[in-house]
Parts: sequence; C-alpha cells; structure tokens
Amino acid sequence: MSKDYYKDLGVDKNANADEIKTAFRKKAHEHHPDKGGDEAKFKEINEAYQVLGNAEKRKQYDQFGSSFQNGQAGGGSYGQGFGGFNGGMNINMDDLGDIFGGFGDIFGFGGSSSSQRGPEKGRDLEMSLAIDFLDAVHGTETEITFPHLKKCSVCQGSGHAPDAKITSCSTCKGSGRVTRMQRTILGAVQTQATCPDCQGEGKKASADCKHCHGQGRIRETESIKVKIPAGINQGESIRLAGYGDAGEKGAASGDLFLRIRINAHANFKREGDDIHTQTEISMVQAALGDTINVDTISGNFKLKIPEGTQGQTIFRLKSKGVPHLHGRGQGDHFVRVKVLIPKVLNKKQKDLLSQLNL
Repeated sequence: MSKDYYKDLGVDKNANADEIKTAFRKKAHEHHPDKGGDEAKFKEINEAYQVLGNAEKRKQYDQFGSSFQNGQAGGGSYGQGFGGFNGGMNINMDDLGDIFGGFGDIFGFGGSSSSQRGPEKGRDLEMSLAIDFLDAVHGTETEITFPHLKKCSVCQGSGHAPDAKITSCSTCKGSGRVTRMQRTILGAVQTQATCPDCQGEGKKASADCKHCHGQGRIRETESIKVKIPAGINQGESIRLAGYGDAGEKGAASGDLFLRIRINAHANFKREGDDIHTQTEISMVQAALGDTINVDTISGNFKLKIPEGTQGQTIFRLKSKGVPHLHGRGQGDHFVRVKVLIPKVLNKKQKDLLSQLNL
C-alpha cells in the first residue's frame, strides 16, 4: 500500500520546501527516541522527509506514489547518506544538526571543542580599572596587580619533570586520538575522541613536574605597568595580549581585558570627546561685555564675553576638548554662561537700574 508522506509530516500537498522542513523538525523533536519518542514513528517521518525534502524525488512521488523507487526511500542504500555505515537510516545530518543540538557531536562532525586534538589555549580574563577623569583625558601609566594561571617556570608548561623520559603513548600510538565503535538507534557508528591517557598529546612522561603537579601552569599574582592612552572613555577596554590564563601543556595564553571606569570630575562633564562646563558672570559683564578666565582640561583660557550676552548662552572653544582616541585632533569645549541677578540692591543701585529702563 502506498504511503502518504504528506500525512506523515502533517503538511498539505501544496506545501513549499520551508514548510516541509519546519514540519519535519517539529515532528523529529516530538518523536526522537532519545527524547522518549517512538522510534518507529521517527523512522517514518525521516523516510517521508527524505522524499519530500528532495525536489526530484518529490516530483516522482507525486506522480507514482511511494513505490517510485522500489522501497529505496527509507532503506536499501543506507551507506550513501551517512558516510558509509551499515544497518542505519539515510538521514540528512545538515537538517538534524540544528534540531538536536549536540546530536552531531555523537557522530564526530559536530565541531565541539571536546573532539579537537591537543591542548587548549588559555582563558581570556577581564578586570575593571578605575582611573581619574584627567588621566583618561591626557593618558597615564599605572600599575595593576592580578591573579592568573602562569606557565610553570620549571617545566615550561609541559607538565613533565625536567629529567623525565618521554615516550609515545601506547594507547593511541602517538596520534593523540582513539577510535571507538558506538551503537546508536541509527546503527553502528565509528567515532574518534581525544586519547584519555595522554590527553591528546600523543606522548607520555615517566614523571610529572613536582612544581605544578603535572598541570604545566600554576596560579600566581602578577604586577605589570599599563599605559592608558589619551582619550579613552568610560566602558572601553584595553587588551593586554598574553596576560590571561596560560594554556594547557604549553599552549598559547589568553588575553587580559581591562574595562575602564572613569571617576567623575567636579567641574568638567564629558560627552564623547567634548567637554561641557558652566561659568557665572555678572549683569554688568553680560550687558557691557568682558574677558573672563575659563578652566579647560589643558589649563586656563581667556574667553571674550560680547556686549548684550544673554543668560544660558553657550560658547564654543574649538579643539579644547578630549584628544580623539582613534585619529588626530581633539573635541571641543562648550561653556554655558549663567548671568547672576543680585538678590539685594541698595538705593543707589536701584536708582541706576531705574534710569537704565528710561
């Protein structure tokens, strides 16, 4: 009797390729044996998808039914779809790989770190560093102290005693990998894994380093001087290459990232590479004009106040701001002027102001 693949996947006969794939993924999740599903049902929906998921096979199926390939849709050519193992199903692992997460790792094509050969690179580290406002503006040099895993100075990271005899690992014959046969619902699968005896090195030592107990690295507290570049801003990071944790068995070290926190300044406010301040002037200065002194990040600067200046006027001091961290030049300094109104006036002052209103 002809099988109804559309019914097995729960899709309409006019369903497009994306709808078919989505339906297959949903049902594969539902019926996968490792998730408590029905193995027979799982095989049925896989068989249906192998046909409907292939444009040419689907065309033949629509014309001749499930007998179009004499039963080859779900069995027969098992070795073709899965790298040559017998007794399993013809499954498209590209589709299943993102369905079952680590499912592909079982078969050695998942690309997980556990299947990689050799020692792993050291871990990256991150620490916070607080600096003063003007140090961030102008740049500075400071000393930091931090703990991390360092390469063992006795064995140089190998984990072997300096006088140890080094031989090829008998378990993996020096390859660092071991091959195993694993039985799954899809049949017998040949897998490779890191050698458990030599941890992927392919060699073994007659004695471990006593200083690091065979680990090749040891936790120490280190102090180094760090240059803080001019113009660095809040939340930005400085990368110190090689100052993270040392790698396993002499592998490369990770990096240390310093995340910058900047202490606030009493007078200066920073927005990007611009500086903002506020200064006060008298009514007379605002009305008649004057030249005043303004503090900038680079020192004192004379600012000309024109006649008739209104309160809250903002003056721009070009290129008096923060140096650009990436590129040349500097930001600007913006000065907001606040005009002070006297709260108490004597009779003479009041008379003079009254005359100004005439």
